[in-house]
Amino acid sequence: MGCIGNIVWFFLGGAVLGLGWALAGVVCCITIVGIPLGIQCFKFARLSFFPFGREIEFGGGSPSLIANIIWLIFCGLPLACTSAVIGLVFCVTIIGIPFGLQCFKLAKLAIMPFGAKIK
Repeated sequence: MGCIGNIVWFFLGGAVLGLGWALAGVVCCITIVGIPLGIQCFKFARLSFFPFGREIEFGGGSPSLIANIIWLIFCGLPLACTSAVIGLVFCVTIIGIPFGLQCFKLAKLAIMPFGAKIK
């Protein structure tokens, strides 16, 4: 399912989503202060291109917690809500449920990107 799911995902919106995240990462990395945000955008871009078959391991310590709180206030909440709404729309149909689950994976990563590792 992973290979076929990634191919279908890529053509149904994953390419546009991933390129958007990569562009946001480049824009964030232009300033020195925005480099940590840009790195997280690149993490989202990599996962947005081909999310099937990849797992996210959440961890980190107190520095990750502080960075996640700052991220949540400025960027994470709108991104998580958008991904969750798109996931709900996908889950309306039986065929779209796997794609909705991938959107929920992106929503969880949008809330806590610092300290998360993509396998």
